[in-house]
Amino acid sequence: MGDTAENLTVAVIGGGPAGLIAAELLSRAGLAVTVYDRMPTFGRKLQMAGRGGLNLTHSEMLASFLQRYGAGRPFLTPVIEAFPPTALRDWAEGLGQPTFIGSSGRIFPTAMKAAPLLRAWLERLRAQGCVFRFRTEWRGWDEAGALLFRREGGDLERVEPHATLLALGGGSWPRLGSTGAWVDILAEMDVAVAPLRSANSGFAVHWSDIFRKKFQGQPLKNVALTCAGQTARGDAMVTEQGIEGGAVYALSSLLRERIARDGSAVLHVNLLPDRSHEDVLQRLGKPRGKHSQSDFLRRSLGLPPIAVNLMREAVGPALPRDPHALADLVQAVPITLTATMPIERAISSAGGIALEELDGNFMLKRLPGVFAAGEMLDWEAPTGGYLLQATFATGVAAAKGVLAWLNRDSGHAPV
Repeated sequence: MGDTAENLTVAVIGGGPAGLIAAELLSRAGLAVTVYDRMPTFGRKLQMAGRGGLNLTHSEMLASFLQRYGAGRPFLTPVIEAFPPTALRDWAEGLGQPTFIGSSGRIFPTAMKAAPLLRAWLERLRAQGCVFRFRTEWRGWDEAGALLFRREGGDLERVEPHATLLALGGGSWPRLGSTGAWVDILAEMDVAVAPLRSANSGFAVHWSDIFRKKFQGQPLKNVALTCAGQTARGDAMVTEQGIEGGAVYALSSLLRERIARDGSAVLHVNLLPDRSHEDVLQRLGKPRGKHSQSDFLRRSLGLPPIAVNLMREAVGPALPRDPHALADLVQAVPITLTATMPIERAISSAGGIALEELDGNFMLKRLPGVFAAGEMLDWEAPTGGYLLQATFATGVAAAKGVLAWLNRDSGHAPV
């Protein structure tokens, strides 16, 4: 006689969004679910992301939404269509956490922070019978195929679930739990893994000492950044070592690959993207009078000191006097990026389990009964809600894959 649902066990390894949403679906179906995490609490990266407002997803039309995933779009399209932004909002609402659409189109919980949502979520999981194992590090499998875990200060523990779902995250923010240590474990099992790299990261720029000391920590507001024909609008932040911010993150994949290929990448900054080139040229063509060039640029175009000095970083202290050349510079200030910031400082990571290693149920073809979801997989997305949306959606897809696999013709009762 096959096992009943309550006798079927699933180990979910990783207590981030992908792992927890998978645990929710699996426990709701009546399976005995245990969630393991090496940290003392779940969702640490989620809580860090929520400090400035937890951006769950985005409100733009789904066709445009899906374009944000670049090379990962073919893989993620059916996954997100099955669990779209509207479903994520409904899910949050069901936890007593209503959402709203911000002025940028991003979607946030009304409470803004992650903590209230996470507390309600964990209460739901406990009520559904989920068992939580904190401070428990996954160490792979033994020769018999059992999972190996090590508790802090304890011996190795063997666990033999009916199915395993891996949701250990990528390699960014390792102090919050995503160390990428799983890469070597899977490599030993001959699972192909693309190297983990920085995504949604800042980039190094060789600022002059004067510019760095005076303007680090200051924003470039409402600019347009362009590289190789791709443009992103938003804000950027000058840092001691370079530049970061939402508009930079939107181009991070392109910039990272350019630097890897050529050793550097040139990013052009349009300081006035809402003004036509003709308007900028006309304003700069007026007599300057006795005003300094900085004062003239402030009066005629409203450029703040950081913008004017960014132009000087590009061409030297003496800005062009010719209005045409100056207008061109205002709307395309070149900045040379020399390196991608380390993955430890990146918001997310690229790389991970090669998508070809998964079957249609998100199960690893080489490891029957082992499924994977979230940032472990080889896709990436910009900030703005796209990253979390795909993380949740892949967790849902992997959980459905577990259920489908356990329902296969092997003697198990339907779950």
